[in-house]
Amino acid sequence: MAASMWRRGVLAPRVRPGDGSVLPPYRWWHAPVRTLMMLTVGDGAGGSASYAVDIRTLGDRSDGDVRARLYTNGRQTAWSKVPAMFSVPGGAIDVRAGTFGVKRCHFVPDQGAERRLDPHPRSAHGRRARFDQRHPIASRVIGAVSAVIVLGALAVTVPQLLEVISAAPSIADSLGVFTSPIRLTPLQNVVVTLAAIVASSERALRLRASWVDELAT
Repeated sequence: MAASMWRRGVLAPRVRPGDGSVLPPYRWWHAPVRTLMMLTVGDGAGGSASYAVDIRTLGDRSDGDVRARLYTNGRQTAWSKVPAMFSVPGGAIDVRAGTFGVKRCHFVPDQGAERRLDPHPRSAHGRRARFDQRHPIASRVIGAVSAVIVLGALAVTVPQLLEVISAAPSIADSLGVFTSPIRLTPLQNVVVTLAAIVASSERALRLRASWVDELAT
């Protein structure tokens, strides 16, 4: 909770008022470039409010920056570059993104356990969540395979990266050059990278991607 309050204090100045525009409808072709997460909670006055967080994962057309836009009951009420923390009655919505899209979109209440927002059913996240509900065993297998691929790619990438870094004159002169025990051809490295990208993209659909995925690729 302390970390959440610290993040809220740091990220609050980044939030700007929304323009009141209506939430654009989600189309199936938006799946590769748009994430839409939704939440319904109490509004603090005995009723409820519906929130939607809209993120264009490749960035806005104007400047390429990735922004999260908060819609309350269908109208834009705030926006912020990511990472973002939107204050709402009873807590805050925490949004983070990375190379493979949204990494986190959770409602963090002032009291109680946090929970992830629900993805739009037509979105890639929503389709992955529906597959998990309908085929839980297959979903777990796919998730496990994705994790193994990412960890395997990490085991291949890190030693080669260390060798490149250690070859810098300032490091080589003081510590020597590290020689990677793993030797792959350029084609093999490309295959490993592509496999890691696919696996990390699958993990991103479950909001499981992290710095590990970015380092592995």
